[in-house]
Amino acid sequence: MSIIYNALSGALAAQAGLAATSQNVANVMTPGYTRQGVLLASVAPRQTGVLSAGSGVAVPALIRFSDSYKSLQMWSAASDLGQRTTAQPYLTQLEQVMGDEASGINNGLDAFFGALNAASVDPTSTPLRQQIITSADALAQRFNSLTQVLSNQRQAIVQQRNTTITQINGLSKDIAELNKEIAATQGTGVNPSALLDARDKKIDELAGLVALQVVDQADGTRSISLRGGQPLVVGGRSATMSATTNPDGSQTLQVAFASESFVLPKTGLGGELGGLEDYETKTLMPMIESIGDMAEQLADAVNTQLAAGFAPDGTPGVPLFTYDATTAAGMLRVTPGIQGSQLAFSSSATAGGNSDNLLALIGVRSSPITLPGIGSVTLSDASTQLVAKLGMDSQQNQAAMDTAQTVRNQAEESWKSTSGVNTDEEAINLMQYQQMYQANMKVIAVANELFDNTLAMLG
Repeated sequence: MSIIYNALSGALAAQAGLAATSQNVANVMTPGYTRQGVLLASVAPRQTGVLSAGSGVAVPALIRFSDSYKSLQMWSAASDLGQRTTAQPYLTQLEQVMGDEASGINNGLDAFFGALNAASVDPTSTPLRQQIITSADALAQRFNSLTQVLSNQRQAIVQQRNTTITQINGLSKDIAELNKEIAATQGTGVNPSALLDARDKKIDELAGLVALQVVDQADGTRSISLRGGQPLVVGGRSATMSATTNPDGSQTLQVAFASESFVLPKTGLGGELGGLEDYETKTLMPMIESIGDMAEQLADAVNTQLAAGFAPDGTPGVPLFTYDATTAAGMLRVTPGIQGSQLAFSSSATAGGNSDNLLALIGVRSSPITLPGIGSVTLSDASTQLVAKLGMDSQQNQAAMDTAQTVRNQAEESWKSTSGVNTDEEAINLMQYQQMYQANMKVIAVANELFDNTLAMLG
């Protein structure tokens, strides 16, 4: 009977192994699936007074082939990749707009100062004077169009940030619910592997949105916090993240957990949330400020020089541009109603054909202006410097994104080497467990034959 019992335990263990292997093969294409196996343990002989080699084999537990360190590496790589990937579309769009001949400021400046140069041949020519006003209006439109693109990007960032926060809250809630289910199944004999896989997948998605710290707890749950230590998930409870829009258009992020509220820092968030914050604070807002300052200093320089001259009729010069950053019609505009005959090209009220002030006006292009992040630069070089800096930022982010993608790919491969399903390995397991099952069934058959022979002898 002990032989039959041993063989039966072996057959049942082989069935458990076949079941685990079949589950692995069935999920070979399932994203995030962690392969499973069986833990086999020899059972000690029972105290019967009869010499016995043992009492068969047992399956005390199923094995889930998971490496916490490799998972943490994969989630960290997801945060870095999410941060770089989020910023790149904004950088590419702005780089294309500012470098485009049809919308770039450089060509607008060339056309405006080109019209001034053309007028220097005949300062009294009405068509040439009118062309200056036309080119000035086109230049103002380029400034305003670029400002609108920058404003649209900021609005898009606000919308994307709000969407990201909604996703973070949803994933945090899902992870908390999975924590509850996993804790409830601990010690019940139910295999929690599917729940653990689902939770790991949610954590991976969350890591792409914001950088995380993950800590395993004794009850099988995982506590998740932001890089700065602010809690997102503790046991079966999740925090709520929110964004408050300030009067200047910026947003303040907060995390509310239980009765506590935490204001998040502007830097170090990681993931998509960190990518949006970094792009807005380091690239977009300085660019908005630079374009505004450039338009204002251009208007001031041109208007100041015109004020020093006289129109052909001897009247003092009037402003060509008006600058107002608060108006919805555009921050830079040509003075409404101005005519070419009002342009003050002469340095003398009595010499209408004099072009001394026009030549000084042409020289404004070489005058210095000061822009944030760049410093002092000539008006003619300002736009080129801004485009060059933007291109460098875009190139650096693209390189960092490529590196982050490589690190992520390597982290995934490292994770798969431990947790992924290898079809060749599973094929070998199938044969081994099949042979194990057949061998144990053969032992049972031999034991039955021996038992029958023993009964026959006794009869």
